[in-house]
Amino acid sequence: MKKIISILLISLLFISCKGQTSKAIQTIDVKTFAEKLQTTEKPQLLDVRTPEEYTVEHITNATNVNWNGSDFITKVSNYDKAKPIFVYCKVGGRSGQAAEKLAELGFTTIYNLDGGIMKWNASGMAQPSNKIIGICDQEFNELLKSDKKVMINFYAEWCAPCKKMGPYIIKMQEEMKGKINIVRLDADKNKTMVDKLKLDTLPVIILYENGKEVWRNIGYITEEDLKKHL
Repeated sequence: MKKIISILLISLLFISCKGQTSKAIQTIDVKTFAEKLQTTEKPQLLDVRTPEEYTVEHITNATNVNWNGSDFITKVSNYDKAKPIFVYCKVGGRSGQAAEKLAELGFTTIYNLDGGIMKWNASGMAQPSNKIIGICDQEFNELLKSDKKVMINFYAEWCAPCKKMGPYIIKMQEEMKGKINIVRLDADKNKTMVDKLKLDTLPVIILYENGKEVWRNIGYITEEDLKKHL
């Protein structure tokens, strides 16, 4: 009996330790992240998104090392494990996973940007750009000109809750046609409006009536709860 109890205790201890975040990792807000970047000599800054995302925008001096790429471990092995390393992605999910892997590989100080580059941009840290990506202000306002309510859904292909919500929102577009206009906008392809509206996470649903915002939901929402607001 004592042997069984000992095995159970060891198992629980192992599970508990596995579930803990490494002490090497610090998930920090935009302001702190920016300050540490500025005060660190030759900072190692990794953008762990896809090359396509990196090409559209990235934090100055960041190097692209795709977390989902087959050569992630090979590429990060070229960095100095004894020096601080900074990581970020779109909203923080991939960089969190990358940070855990970096800790496993022996990196001693890892700074993970909480909220990713969306938080960074929404906080006003991005460099100003006149380049329009996706629909512009005027086109967006045209979408809102309707005698019906207009629901705008900002989503992304890589976003897990967006994928979960997608099927029923697409279904609702047909079911509620004539009663409410439902528009889905890929956030990665409509960066101009994402920045304009200062969206810092996904998914986002914004409901407009007579051209004015009347309700907003950030994050996952069930089909039943969404319909209650419409």
